[in-house]
Amino acid sequence: MTPALSLQDLDLPDLNLATAAPTDRPADADDSGDARLADYFRDTEAAGDSPWAGRIEAHGALIDALRALFHGPAGLVRLRLWVFMTLVEQGNALFNRDEIDALLHALRPDALDTVLKRLRESGLLAWDDTQRRYQVTPLAQQLTAVLSPLATASPADGELAGLLGQVIGAEQLGTLDVNQIQMLQAQLVRLHAEFSDAIASGSEFRLREARKRYERAATLIDRASDTIAAIIHQADGHAGLEKAARALGQAQSRLLAMASQFNRALQQVDRQRVTLGTTGITSTDVKRWLQTLPQAGRLLDGALASGLIPAALAPHDLLDVTEAEFERDRPQAGRAESLPPALSAPQGSLAAVALPRELGDLAELLGAWATGGQAGLPRPVAEALLGPQPARSRYAQVAYKTQLLPLLGDAQARELPGATGALARQPWRVQWQAATQAIDHDEIELLSQGQLVPAADTPGQPPDKTP
Repeated sequence: MTPALSLQDLDLPDLNLATAAPTDRPADADDSGDARLADYFRDTEAAGDSPWAGRIEAHGALIDALRALFHGPAGLVRLRLWVFMTLVEQGNALFNRDEIDALLHALRPDALDTVLKRLRESGLLAWDDTQRRYQVTPLAQQLTAVLSPLATASPADGELAGLLGQVIGAEQLGTLDVNQIQMLQAQLVRLHAEFSDAIASGSEFRLREARKRYERAATLIDRASDTIAAIIHQADGHAGLEKAARALGQAQSRLLAMASQFNRALQQVDRQRVTLGTTGITSTDVKRWLQTLPQAGRLLDGALASGLIPAALAPHDLLDVTEAEFERDRPQAGRAESLPPALSAPQGSLAAVALPRELGDLAELLGAWATGGQAGLPRPVAEALLGPQPARSRYAQVAYKTQLLPLLGDAQARELPGATGALARQPWRVQWQAATQAIDHDEIELLSQGQLVPAADTPGQPPDKTP
């Protein structure tokens, strides 16, 4: 149910409807109430040639209802409109007087009687003497469709949304005509002109406000794109409808193509924005702050409290200062300098990079195994990685030795001098297994299983003939 309103809410602070009732005369009581549309034409027959004239005369009852609803003082018109919309939105076409009084209890009885009398005289409400109740007439339902933009939550989008709704609904029902398409096209052209003016203005705040309106309009148009495409596709054979549909499609394309123009204009505004020092405050922030001030002129209070003392300078003083500035900023020509004397090269030494100790320890261990009592037997990889003192081995040492094992038997590494070549020439080969084993160690939990086998026993490997 619509919340109750008072006369103050309807912008009627001083309206006395009891005395204003005589002023609320029928709409046809004006000076030219009996005049017809044809009376204003030079040729009365020319009025019949216009299709709009015929349509207007055909909807004469609806026009008279609008005149009855909107004629009179502004506050009284708002009151009639509020009562009318409150009644038609209830979803009940029949009301007795007690229901109306309960629904509109915020109004004075004399004001409510005056409005109900006007609605009955204009044919928007019908009184049934037999059942003693009011009835909303079909004419009122037609008038509700005309007043549908009042129910739009956003007035800025009400015009476009209403026209799109009419076109889409008429297309679905098969009652679409050329005039509805042309009115929608005119609305799109008007929006395009407004957005073009906002882009040409260069004002950041006007641009951003227009961008918000454009995004809402683009969303509405995008939702109606399928309907517009269907109108263009179904207009074949009807010359006027086809022409209007194609013009509507062009207006839609022009409007949707403005997104890139907004982006370029906003990027240009961003490039022109100035940041005040290192504070992070921009000129846009300053503008917004100035717009929030009720009296921005008060910022100048006391700014000129102290008098200004002008400095008088003679022309020759200005020339001297300017000359000195030019001389100070002028780059000096470089002076000629002789080459530095010859110097003998310092004595240097060539030192090899020391390799980690683990490399030599692993080579010595494998060499000892090759000459020991168990020279021909395979050895677990874990023994080689952990060394003779497993408890003292660290994770980094074991990981480093694991990376060294692929050097065993490498053809290129065997030719190298030093510890790397010595390790590669050891008569052992590593064979890894796709499994892990648990290690009782402080830093190592799991270790890949594998074994070191003599080079002569490795499948596919020739015997090691290195002396």
